[in-house]
Amino acid sequence: MSSDAVLAIDAGTTGVTALVVEQDGRIAARGYQEFAQHFPRPGWVEHTPEEIWQATLEATRDALKGYDADRLRAVGITNQRETVLLWDRETLGSPRRAIVWQDRRTADLCARLRDDGHEDRVAELTGLRLDPYFSGTKLMWLRENEPHTWALVESGRYAIGTVDSYLVARMTRGTYHVTDVSNACRTLLFDLEAGDWSDELCELFGVPRDALPELVPSWGEIATTDPKSFLGLSLPVSGIAGDQQSALFGQTCFDEGDSKCTYGTGSFILTNTGSTVQRSDALLASAAWRSPDGEMTYCSEGSIFVTGAAVQWLRDGIQIVGSAAESEAIAATVQDSGGVVFVPALTGLGAPHWDPDARGLLVGITRGTTRAHVVRATLEAITHEVRDVLDVMPQLSALRVDGGAAANDLLCQLQADLVGVPVERPTAVETTGLGAAFLAGLAVGVWASTDDLRATWTLDRRFEPATDRDSADAAHARWTRAVELAKGWEG
Repeated sequence: MSSDAVLAIDAGTTGVTALVVEQDGRIAARGYQEFAQHFPRPGWVEHTPEEIWQATLEATRDALKGYDADRLRAVGITNQRETVLLWDRETLGSPRRAIVWQDRRTADLCARLRDDGHEDRVAELTGLRLDPYFSGTKLMWLRENEPHTWALVESGRYAIGTVDSYLVARMTRGTYHVTDVSNACRTLLFDLEAGDWSDELCELFGVPRDALPELVPSWGEIATTDPKSFLGLSLPVSGIAGDQQSALFGQTCFDEGDSKCTYGTGSFILTNTGSTVQRSDALLASAAWRSPDGEMTYCSEGSIFVTGAAVQWLRDGIQIVGSAAESEAIAATVQDSGGVVFVPALTGLGAPHWDPDARGLLVGITRGTTRAHVVRATLEAITHEVRDVLDVMPQLSALRVDGGAAANDLLCQLQADLVGVPVERPTAVETTGLGAAFLAGLAVGVWASTDDLRATWTLDRRFEPATDRDSADAAHARWTRAVELAKGWEG
């Protein structure tokens, strides 16, 4: 067994995780650093780019404490998608905070573009829909509302990118401005079937194409870190993928029809569709990854905006749990939610409803309602949101799960009960970071093939459905009634 290892940077929505992954797939070391969430107005969500970068450095320092960095062969990057940043190509400083994927400020812009008849063409080219979720309307908003900043984009001084592009720029002292197809395809600026930036879409959203990153393979020779910028490390950056596609890769879902669900800030169900773009009104079509020889693999995706973030809201917003991990123990003190239904549409509703004007709703409260009922209703809400997506996807024989909340046994059992298929949790639930490591390691020979990667996947626990279908369907019908009440609240 080789002593080779790969560093993976998982730049998520609320923090950055650094993992050291060895050839057997074992996570040998990890570091984590949160960064601040900014909410300047209702529905607006922003991050400070410098804070993302400092969190990346701190998480990496933590991971490498006591670990021999000379064993590292490469670094892979995975990231929150759709979030857009601007930075000065020379100084690498950012003129404003990043606009985060959860941000809903462009709902009116989306409606305007829809009213002008652009949605069908946008969907045809991108596999997406006109929703504030995606990057293109965020950039259009900047152009219309911050013209002084945008002028420096058009002059070529400021670069545009997603978080992966920004991190590569910081790691390489601005030498590289790159991204891969899994991130590019979420911007509304990428022609999915052509596999390239679209001049037509750049014109529609008013984005200069030369401000966008160069498209590179998802694994291969991408960039090299500068030791003066990145903690003394000179490593090839040899893997890049948006977080959900990275988790699909980390779950070794390499075959057409393989599916996974990641429970993170939001939850995302992806199915590998091979070389075919599968289109749907309720789901999104995306690029999963592109190999160094140019072969594209596509996926179908159901994007749920708020799941783990709902538990975070219980902790930070209304402060009825002390930690996210505590939610399982509190919810387990009651047999059910006592009739309480929570619709966590805190930033609108994603798949399959796609309603940016929906808002959070808590119904069914009585004098007997306790915090345990509300906490349990929150976990149940996550499982209902996932079922809503699975109901419009091809029938699964099993669902592979990952992400932080997948460690919650109660959540996994509730999910299996509700969807009626086994839920399979791997030994390593940090499959987003694993995917980035797998991509990077595949490029430099730590793993010779995807078969080698499959051999690293091991089952931790399989949760079998234990509830009769009539009861599960009745609970979901109650949830559906509540969702209808939450829709259009701001409309």
